Amino acid sequence: MVFELDRIESLLDLLGSPQRAYPSIHLTGTNGKTSTARMIDSLLRAFGLHTGRYTSPHLETVRERISLDGEPVSEERFVATYREVAPLARLVDERSAEPLTYFDMTTALAFATFADAPVDVAVVEVGLGGAEDSTNVLQAGVAVITPIGLDHTEWLGDTIEDIALHKAGIIHSGATVISAAQEEEAARPILERCAEVGATIAREGSEFGVLRRAVAVGGQVLTLQGLGGVYEEVFVPLHGAHQAQNAAVALAAVEAFLGAGARRQLDVEAVREGFAATSSPGRLERVRSAPTILLDGAHNPHGMAATVTALQEEFAFSKLVAVVGVLGDKDAAALLELLEPVVDQVVVTRNSSPRAMPARELAALAAEVFGPERVEVAEEMPDAIEAAVALAEEDVPGELSGVGVLITGSVVTVADARRLLKR
Repeated sequence: MVFELDRIESLLDLLGSPQRAYPSIHLTGTNGKTSTARMIDSLLRAFGLHTGRYTSPHLETVRERISLDGEPVSEERFVATYREVAPLARLVDERSAEPLTYFDMTTALAFATFADAPVDVAVVEVGLGGAEDSTNVLQAGVAVITPIGLDHTEWLGDTIEDIALHKAGIIHSGATVISAAQEEEAARPILERCAEVGATIAREGSEFGVLRRAVAVGGQVLTLQGLGGVYEEVFVPLHGAHQAQNAAVALAAVEAFLGAGARRQLDVEAVREGFAATSSPGRLERVRSAPTILLDGAHNPHGMAATVTALQEEFAFSKLVAVVGVLGDKDAAALLELLEPVVDQVVVTRNSSPRAMPARELAALAAEVFGPERVEVAEEMPDAIEAAVALAEEDVPGELSGVGVLITGSVVTVADARRLLKR
């Protein structure tokens, strides 16, 4: 991965700067970006706007990264746009020391697709970091920063402050910044960047936030303090306090984009409609019952801590077996340590990524955390799921409603399982 904007800027110039054809909401952060982007998208559509959404990675098809009005772009449109972009991309490659990356190309395809549609607004998630990410050609009017933690340290730095400095790079002159609650060492670079470029910031816990939340069937009911007032009885069909936080951030971002504030509140019914229609595949997503099988893409300690908290607060499993597959550059030991208190047994496997940690190596780490008697190894995902279901059902007489399987550790792990389980 080569982090510089020259190549993507050259390609977009040749395409006629499609990213200037619509206003944008730009998101960065360590966890929660995709869920928050999907909530923002759904809210904007509830207010009658045509939306483009660019997120990554994808679960089943690259077309998921580029959505129009909440749906992945069609195969026909994807191919047609690629055929327009590819010859110009070859020109850029011929003139550059380094070729365009995969992410450069999908970013250019997204921006061109949104301009051609056309959309009223684009909701765009960074790929990695912020300042030097391919998406940071937008100079968006609304910049969203979800919680920042340690991840991708080999690219972004070893401290939260270093990582926050990279991510604050999406804040441009005159922007409105919507920031989730941050640790002090993450908040400092964000505030300094706002002061440097003359941006306005609204922070969770000061200008907006979650006032109340209650677990409900299929999700949770929230009372949210927005920039424009209080929004009560908001149902969000997603689990966990972290998703409530994402909802508060999403609402504030949409309020900022639509001009709500101290003297203007958004229509509460439209807000309720937008949140109720939200989905976030692979985020504590239930794909089977009896036993319950949940998919969750937590892949770093910050994300796994949120998942474990949600499992403890919102599910009542009498027995839970985890299937875990991680990438080799992740802190697998920390993920397993967080899972251990809520999981009876673990089946370790290898996902389909070339960067996947070998199952035997992961099993050695798991044995240190869980003890060897609570760890099984399955090299392939179908075998891992079968083994986990058998373990979950073992010694459980009659009704299986209290037993479950959690498949986690990586978005790739979730994608592999989803292809097998989701119809």
